[in-house]
Amino acid sequence: MSVISGRDAPTVAGSTQLSSSVQAVSAQPKSRNRKKTVRRLTWVTHLGAWVPLVVLVAEYFTNNLGVDPVREILFHTGTTALVLLVLSLAVTPVNIVFGWKQVISLRRPLGLYAFFYVCLHLLTFIWLDYALNLAFIIDGIVEQPFVLVGTVAFLLLIPLAITSTKGWQRRLGKRWKRLHKLSYLIIILVLVHFIWLVKNVYIEPGIYAGIVALLFLARWQPIKTKLLRWQRRSRNRVR
Repeated sequence: MSVISGRDAPTVAGSTQLSSSVQAVSAQPKSRNRKKTVRRLTWVTHLGAWVPLVVLVAEYFTNNLGVDPVREILFHTGTTALVLLVLSLAVTPVNIVFGWKQVISLRRPLGLYAFFYVCLHLLTFIWLDYALNLAFIIDGIVEQPFVLVGTVAFLLLIPLAITSTKGWQRRLGKRWKRLHKLSYLIIILVLVHFIWLVKNVYIEPGIYAGIVALLFLARWQPIKTKLLRWQRRSRNRVR
């Protein structure tokens, strides 16, 4: 058994402090790189979310919306909202599978942009399609199941958009997570709305439904545990 003498102790302590300081210094560039990556991803998200609207406006002013412009605007804004909702749902599975924590911060902007396009979708319906006629709007909601389902999805999205800030997250505590689990129900309602809207054309809605099913499956605890193990093994091999 070796015993550290009084003379050696400061040397060991000094080397420990040195290694700790080296680790701290080496961790700083990694932290800065992560922040840069998050900023870049955030900017890409903002730019990407505005592209569909810019394209839609350009098509409107160049008369490229076809014979039924209102239907095209409804379809364009609705599918964009669905894509953004799917992307926001994909954030957690991407982190689980690849360990990319940088994408977590994208959940909020993706969800808010999805809400923005849902608002445009609804505005197109009540203004351009139904000319703000309240009686017609109520009849449309009541008589058409896909409109009713879409309206319910929109109403459920409102509290999620309002409480998306960190301030609300602190105020609600554990209730915040429970509230935002409504996003699972919302995306199911949006898919049902889409399927009923397009009627007999199921290929595109089916693709979205398949992707959402996989994203739900990745969150299921037995699958999630296996994916996390696979991620750790993959990282260890790389190292």
